[in-house]
Amino acid sequence: MKISDVKFEVKRYEYHETFHITGSSRNIAENIEIKLLLDDGTIGMGEASPSYRVNGEIVSSLVALESNVKEMVRGLDVRDYAKIFKVMDGLSKSAPSIKAAIQYASLDALSNSIGLPVYRILGGSKDTIETDKTVSIDVLEKMVQKSIETFSQGFHVLKIKVGENLKEDMDKILAISDATKGAEYVVDANQGYSPKEAIQFARFVYDNVINVKIFEQPVIWNDFEGLKLVRHESPIPVAADESARTKYDAYNLMKNDCVDFINIKLMKSGVSDALAIIEMAKTANVGLMIGCMSESSLGITQSVHIAAGTGAFVHCDLDSHMLIKEDKFRGKFVQNGSKINLL
Repeated sequence: MKISDVKFEVKRYEYHETFHITGSSRNIAENIEIKLLLDDGTIGMGEASPSYRVNGEIVSSLVALESNVKEMVRGLDVRDYAKIFKVMDGLSKSAPSIKAAIQYASLDALSNSIGLPVYRILGGSKDTIETDKTVSIDVLEKMVQKSIETFSQGFHVLKIKVGENLKEDMDKILAISDATKGAEYVVDANQGYSPKEAIQFARFVYDNVINVKIFEQPVIWNDFEGLKLVRHESPIPVAADESARTKYDAYNLMKNDCVDFINIKLMKSGVSDALAIIEMAKTANVGLMIGCMSESSLGITQSVHIAAGTGAFVHCDLDSHMLIKEDKFRGKFVQNGSKINLL
């Protein structure tokens, strides 16, 4: 079960609709599909979904790492996947999405070799999880209509993107709440607010009895003091996303009492740091959610199996494969509305 080769392939996906968050709009996702081959012919698959905005990654630079990565892991045995994880930890700062894809591909290769799904290798805590679905930034009328459509499709939790205009955001979340009675919301500002604005928004939501379960990344990623202030002044739970890229970030956020939740994304942390953050969060009594970048169904499989295997997450935001166009579904799971059943 030793690794004999690693192959990178760039894949481009179109979004069904423009995906608009604070300070960013995109219609195309460019991912790197990674094939890890073992000496007995077994294949393990992973996917990197790079983010320049969060990680400073550029696809062309990551592709250039193919030969280096191959040399780093060639000859390692996937049964000893902790050794592969440790080697890939060297890419934590420079290429975290590649780190994530290789680490998961090693688990996938092991899974294919022994006939045991990855989520069971990681503990098998659950065989079903539930995800939200995202409504990106648009004019009020379109966001309300999209929220109604999504809620009617069986998604009981909607992720609402805000952060570019406080007054408009207040109007939008109130209108969405009025139009989708019974829904819950995760509101994600993607670093768009000042601490003062974030506190205003949180208090508005609370005063208007809007059912927001998590207020995600309200302020700029490196403003830990601002995040802490919002957390202590907000009547709704506050989560860090862009602020929590590595296990060291997560540790500092927890140690300094900055958040109620950490949003783990494999593309930021890789599998190894994700598992470390899970253990820290248990000790610190901090909640966890798991999110995604722009992964296809192949890439979302990685997070689905981590989530189900560990059973560590209060909330799952694993919907990117539903927002992009794919010729063929390749996930090792079955999607039924908001429910995801593991295979």
